[in-house]
Amino acid sequence: MTKAEELQAVAILVPADFSDHAVRRIDRTFRQIRIERADPALVTEEMRRTVRGIASFAGISAAMMDALPNLELIASFGVGYDSVDVGHAAAKNIMVTNTPDVLTEEVADTAIGLLINTIRDLPRAENWLRDGSWARKGNYPLSRLTLRARRVGIFGMGRIGQAIARRLEAFGLPVAYHNRRRVEGLSYEYHPTLKGLAEAVDTLISVAPGGASTQKAVNAEILSALGANGVFVNIGRGSTVDEVALAAALADGTIAAAGLDVFADEPNVPKALLDAPNASLLPHVGSASEHTRRAMADLCVDNLVSWFTERRPRTPVPETAHVKAPG
Repeated sequence: MTKAEELQAVAILVPADFSDHAVRRIDRTFRQIRIERADPALVTEEMRRTVRGIASFAGISAAMMDALPNLELIASFGVGYDSVDVGHAAAKNIMVTNTPDVLTEEVADTAIGLLINTIRDLPRAENWLRDGSWARKGNYPLSRLTLRARRVGIFGMGRIGQAIARRLEAFGLPVAYHNRRRVEGLSYEYHPTLKGLAEAVDTLISVAPGGASTQKAVNAEILSALGANGVFVNIGRGSTVDEVALAAALADGTIAAAGLDVFADEPNVPKALLDAPNASLLPHVGSASEHTRRAMADLCVDNLVSWFTERRPRTPVPETAHVKAPG
């Protein structure tokens, strides 16, 4: 049997909607099985016997892993993988991969665009032109905020955080950051606490991953420390923000404005944020270009191919880097 024929015999489960490009590649390379969602109740006896890999946008629970006793690898689409129970995967010797690097520059571009939109009110200025207000009422009002002389803090100085920082340097803005630990080789000012960072800057960009350790990390205390001239931008995970506290801070002037690409319960955005005139909101489009999503899809499938041919993944997540392929 050739390598190609061996791969064709490997069953890969694809729950819910997925990248069309990835679906086509999986279908050409493996035996693809589609189900409506990642729900153990939908797992058939045949799936239990045959499925060895999952390719998914969606979260994969411990129960879903337990329903597939021959599962070897979960290829997660995206950098963040907090929706996968990675601790359970590690305990069961299941490899988890993600798609880092290929979306770094795209997300960093989006972060800067969202920051400028938020500070200069550009979406509303465009609407002023489009709805005829410019012709009827005259020039759009001067923006109250400016990027000039701002001090920027980045919460989460990983690959994307560093790409954002490089762009901010080109704007001539000082950058500081908070991580669980200092990043070796970076000259940016490090703050060991998020509150300390918020107190030191007036612009906070969150690129932090989701998970229990960052749940609602950006809360009323952090927003208060940011101050009345403060601008908050979230390009990371919605779960890292207390959205009730954020809406209140926008409404009562605790901070000046916010730009959000991610939310705690997507696609459901709290009405208080939708109604906030000082919030610029995007529907989670940080990496959403055809170019970048295709590269992410390719890396997701490349992890499957590498695992089932060379018995090692391309981009394992740290928690399962120790996992060895069976046999």
